Amino acid sequence: MTIAFTICSINYLAQARTLGDSLKATNPDVRFFIGLVDTLQGVAFEDSYAHDYPMIEIDKIEIRDFQEMCARYNITELNTAVKPFYFTYFFKHYPEAKNVIYFDPDIIVFQPLTGLTDSLAKHNAVLTPHINTPINDRLIPNELHHLNTGVYNLGFVAFSRSEENDRFISWWEEKLRYECLIDLCNGLFVDQNWMNFLPVFVPNTHIERNPGYNAAYWNLHERDFSQRDGHWYVNEENPLIFFHYSGYDPAKPDILSKYQNRFELNARTDLTELFALYKNSLISNGNAYYRNFPCSYIKPAPVRRYQRVRKYLKMPVNYLIGKLQTI
Repeated sequence: MTIAFTICSINYLAQARTLGDSLKATNPDVRFFIGLVDTLQGVAFEDSYAHDYPMIEIDKIEIRDFQEMCARYNITELNTAVKPFYFTYFFKHYPEAKNVIYFDPDIIVFQPLTGLTDSLAKHNAVLTPHINTPINDRLIPNELHHLNTGVYNLGFVAFSRSEENDRFISWWEEKLRYECLIDLCNGLFVDQNWMNFLPVFVPNTHIERNPGYNAAYWNLHERDFSQRDGHWYVNEENPLIFFHYSGYDPAKPDILSKYQNRFELNARTDLTELFALYKNSLISNGNAYYRNFPCSYIKPAPVRRYQRVRKYLKMPVNYLIGKLQTI
């Protein structure tokens, strides 16, 4: 059995539902779960927005000192920090699962994942690099940005069941418990830079360079898209396995991604239908509705700042001076 899961708070359930719909259509044998970094207690969705995929609330997976992580992290940091803990949960509670795959919620899967499961039959893990070829301009993002934010994109990672992976995931948990920060000056960008160690610590990791995997704004310089017989292709001959719509907002449909300035959507006509599909899917799956739900675990920024100051007041003065300057 293969499990696929995503992680989000309630405000991103439209994206998670869209991902689930795509997996249901293309990979009906894959069991899909939503890891919910939020609580459903006291939440009553309107009937048309009731959740239709199994959700595992974060308090059900028993993360040690989870409330401290909530106080430490913002919503992006927290949603990425819990990723290895969900891998541990699925491998522990679903012993029949041979593979566990993570997808960011802002992904659509277009093809059966048979190539991926074939890779996992031979390898411990599968990763995709942000780029396969050099970038010939100084726009955003370029190679320097990827050095800062990770060679591999952690919107996708897949593990097969093995003791070696268990050890790596346990190590990864401890790193993300405290150091899943957006803090580029200290070499941290949520969970991604830690994953640079996966091919080192787990040598039987497969680096998937197929351009049909994890197509996104950061690798569009090397990928063109076309449609034939109802199927999408990359660079004419490679089936599009999944597209990652990172940074896209259906409320601003002309902007390809808020995280880049290399491409204008109206100049990439090969992407017009792909993005129209995503926009319409998010709207029909309740994007505007779910966006109104704040994450129950995230305190307002002034409260987090106060808690951090209180923590630092208990530390040595020379340490405190340096840290307070970054708060």
